[in-house]
Amino acid sequence: MTVRQSIVFNGDLGSGKSTVSVEIAKRLGLRRVSVGDLYRQMAQERQMTALQLNLHAELDQAVDGYVDQLQRDIAASGESLVMDSRLAWHFFTDALKVHMITEPAEAARRVLLRPSGPAESYTSLAEAEARLRERSDSERNRFILRYGVDKARLRNYDLVCDTTRASAEEVITHIVDAYEGRLAADVLRDAPPLLLLDPARVYPTEDVATLRGLDGSGLVGELAAAGDEALAPLRIGFTGEYFFVVDGHRRLSAALRNGFPLVPAQLVAEVDEPVVGQTSAVDYFAAHVRPSLVHDWEAAHGTRLPLPAHVLLGGDAVLAGEPGAGG
Repeated sequence: MTVRQSIVFNGDLGSGKSTVSVEIAKRLGLRRVSVGDLYRQMAQERQMTALQLNLHAELDQAVDGYVDQLQRDIAASGESLVMDSRLAWHFFTDALKVHMITEPAEAARRVLLRPSGPAESYTSLAEAEARLRERSDSERNRFILRYGVDKARLRNYDLVCDTTRASAEEVITHIVDAYEGRLAADVLRDAPPLLLLDPARVYPTEDVATLRGLDGSGLVGELAAAGDEALAPLRIGFTGEYFFVVDGHRRLSAALRNGFPLVPAQLVAEVDEPVVGQTSAVDYFAAHVRPSLVHDWEAAHGTRLPLPAHVLLGGDAVLAGEPGAGG
């Protein structure tokens, strides 16, 4: 894959995009621009919190207008750089568009631990999680209304990286490898986004009992020596909240048994897109994921997956639907 001019970062609050983008800019020798820093400065100048500025921006287009024009000018300049911005993916074309995600409680923990300023201050983990969610929802609504784009839609990006358990160094290495064409170049070229997911947060859609050889030493041992980048990308569906396996249970199992914090994957279907036939990602997930299936997978791998709402309400009465592939 041809190296692109710029890398632009969007991501969940607390996902680590500032830390990662700073280091990647250093390694690649590129200038870094942070729109988040600019917004925090604007909030402080107005004696507002970051959330209050977001809510104010929903009414006052001048706030976004200034920042938007700045990003348009930078994109038009042709300069190769690293851009940390929740909307740069909308303004840049010749760039690797990276979206960073993390589990909400982990994001709140990180934000609570870092030094706070007048624009961002939280007194508890629960408050941090609630206010981060509110701030993210405010931004998402504003972008949909003002630009007609949804920042939560994964197909807006080239690379989606889950930083829940991965170290900053692991995330940086994977993103640089993707940028320079060493990681899943075919997915990035032909069928983006490339997903780098925490395997402990991916739901199975087949019973462990039907997947013979999950505890076999062959693939587990091979990956122990080769690392997660040697895995053929899993095929993954996304409900808008949960990731689930369409094809690749054995590879996911081997990644978990090796303790990998990231696995490469290709997005098959997102939200209302069909996984198979006319069955959307949301409906496929609801039909396949049952309490016994989740509990058996947890027991086999020592992981913990929160039970989705449909599972809590419907239990094992939910129809199993068509089985997915187990490769």
